[in-house]
Amino acid sequence: MSVVKIKDTVSGPGYDIVITRGLDELADNLKKPETENRRALIVTDSNVGPLYLESVKSVLITVFKDVEDFTVPAGEENKNLDRVRDILKKLVSLKFDRKDFIIALGGGVIGDMAGFVSAVYLRGIRFVQIPTTLLSQTDSSIGGKTGVDLDEYKNMVGAFHQHSFVYINTAFLRTLPKRQFASGMAEIIKHGLIRDNAYYEWLVNNFNEINDQESDVIEKMIRISCEIKARVVEEDPTEQGLRAILNFGHTIGHAIEKYSGFTLLHGECVALGMIAASYISYCRGNIDTEEFYEIRDMFLPFYLPLTLPDDYDPKEILKLSKSDKKMDGGRIRFILLKKVGKAVIDTAVTDEEILNAIDQLIIKDY
Repeated sequence: MSVVKIKDTVSGPGYDIVITRGLDELADNLKKPETENRRALIVTDSNVGPLYLESVKSVLITVFKDVEDFTVPAGEENKNLDRVRDILKKLVSLKFDRKDFIIALGGGVIGDMAGFVSAVYLRGIRFVQIPTTLLSQTDSSIGGKTGVDLDEYKNMVGAFHQHSFVYINTAFLRTLPKRQFASGMAEIIKHGLIRDNAYYEWLVNNFNEINDQESDVIEKMIRISCEIKARVVEEDPTEQGLRAILNFGHTIGHAIEKYSGFTLLHGECVALGMIAASYISYCRGNIDTEEFYEIRDMFLPFYLPLTLPDDYDPKEILKLSKSDKKMDGGRIRFILLKKVGKAVIDTAVTDEEILNAIDQLIIKDY
C-alpha cells in the first residue's frame, strides 16, 4: 500500500490518496469520527455498477449507518445538468445533510459529476472518490476540479471542491478494456512530459511491463503520477497560473474530442493534442527533431493514436479549440514544452501554428 498526502490549500483541507490492490483497507481508512452515524450515497454508472457496486457497498455498510446507491447511464453524453438534477433530487428525497457523504465509484465522468453534485448540494457535502479507471486514478480524482458538460462544451459548468479521501484499488484495472487503459496512459505520459523527464524516460523503458499490468510497476506508476499532479495542484489549487500546465495537449485534444462526436476517448484525443503541442514546441526550437519524433512515436507502444482520419477538417478543429474554457482575454492559453520535462504557458500561439500542428496529424500514408 502507498499513500500520497495532499496538503491543505486555500480550496480546502488536505486528504490522503491510498493506493492498494484490493478493498481490504477501505473500511479502516474511512472509520473516523466524521463518518460515525453518517450516511453515504454511492454514485456509479451502468458499466461499473454490475462489476463493483455490491462489493464496495458491503464494505461501506460496516462504516456508515446507511448506504444508498444511484446508478446513471454510462457515457460522456450523460455528464450533464439533467443527470446532476436527478442525483440532487435523490439526495433531497433521502434528506441527506451536509455531514453525510457522496461516494463516487467509477471513472472520470462519475467522479466529475458526483464531485460537482457534492460541491453544490447544501453548498458543499463531503466527497469520497473510488476511481475505477486508469485515467481517473491518476488524473481526474486528484485536485478537486469538478464539472459537467453544457451541450457540446466540455466541463463548462463546474466548481472546485476537495475530496475527503481517495481510494485507488489497482485491481479494478484488470476488468478495464484495453482501449480504456490506453486512454489513461495519455495523462500519465503527460505528467512526465510537463514535469519530470526522468519519469517520462522510465515510462518509455517500461512500456512492456506497464502494458502487461505488472502489479509493482502499475502501483509505482500510479503513485508517481499522483505525486506529480498533487505537487502542481498544491502550488496552484484554483488554476490561476502554474496548474494550467496540466492542460498540456487538452486545447487541441478537447477540440478533436468534440469534432469526433466523442467517438474518440478523452485520452486518445489528449495524446493527439500533445503531439500537436509538441510539434509547435519543435517548430519554435524548444525541442529538437529527435525529441519530437520520440514523443510522437512513444504513444504507439501504448496503443494511442498518432494520426487523424484524412476527412477531419483542421479549420473546424481550430474553431472548436477557441470555444474551450481555457481562453484568456480572447486568446488561447496554450501549453507548450520548454524542454522535455518542463512545460510553459503561452498566449501567443497563432492560428497558423495551430493549423499547421493539426495538419501534421492528418497524414494518409503515415
